[in-house]
Amino acid sequence: MIPAPFPPWARAEALGASMPEFASFQDEPPQMSSGTVGKTGFLRLGFEHRSGKTILANLERRVPYMVQRALHCDEQMPDLACVFLITTTGCLLQGDRLALDITLGPRAQAHLTSQSATKIHAMDANYAAQSQTISLADDAYLEFLPEPVIPHRHSRFISDTQICVAPSATLLLSEIIQPGRKHHHLDECFGATVLSISTAAARSDGRALFAEKLVIEPRRYVMRQTGVMDSFDVFANVILCAPKDKAERIHARAGADVNFAEGLAFGACRLPNDAGVIFKVLGHETAQVKAKVREFWEIVRQEIIGAALPPRYLWR
Repeated sequence: MIPAPFPPWARAEALGASMPEFASFQDEPPQMSSGTVGKTGFLRLGFEHRSGKTILANLERRVPYMVQRALHCDEQMPDLACVFLITTTGCLLQGDRLALDITLGPRAQAHLTSQSATKIHAMDANYAAQSQTISLADDAYLEFLPEPVIPHRHSRFISDTQICVAPSATLLLSEIIQPGRKHHHLDECFGATVLSISTAAARSDGRALFAEKLVIEPRRYVMRQTGVMDSFDVFANVILCAPKDKAERIHARAGADVNFAEGLAFGACRLPNDAGVIFKVLGHETAQVKAKVREFWEIVRQEIIGAALPPRYLWR
């Protein structure tokens, strides 16, 4: 008998089982076991460049993930395929396992975002896990700029992103993490139990470029200290994988500043192995952090594509 292939969300299931920070959260939710039908989601998106524009050539999904048709609504980049990632549940619950697979063929150009913030609800058993794989072929260009992650009090979340990027391709990947629903309850600000977010990139031949892991455990480590969050509440981590010459120009333009009066700090560093640039932002409020990320996004567009950004959506 030929063994059944592993489901796409198997890697998400394995994440928490292998990480020491989740060793004490292996109990099963009493309502429904982790990783069962209804608690597993999968989305595979494959973009290809055809007849002068990028199309969504391959789509495979399992609820709660959903996407609609790719839109070509960016007047500055009419060939760009724009896709909104939708989750029909609107939140992550204990025992959820999600997997996202994104592939861009040669010269494909795509912009991905989410329909709303990712809300991670309070948990008293197990955890929620998400695995992401992103693959970019020669001269591909991807902007992956989802809305912020909002970890509620007592939430437990692990995310792992694996990137395979060609030397001539460009990936702009943004993660914005809020401290929780800080205006809802005093204990919500940095009230999550544990957040573990890791990212690693390599070339198609397997050569490693860089790896980064962020572990947030507010109950074990003080968040309000220098070198962590200090007086800031919102954190953005923006990774740019790009050809070295273009990455150098972007790094020179990104700048750095710490302004406690305005409640904003930001700066850019080079990634190892000439992989690109990493840009980090701290702020008191989400709006100002998103604005600074947008400024960096605009620089990337100008230097990589030679195009301007579209106007902001009215609801953003």
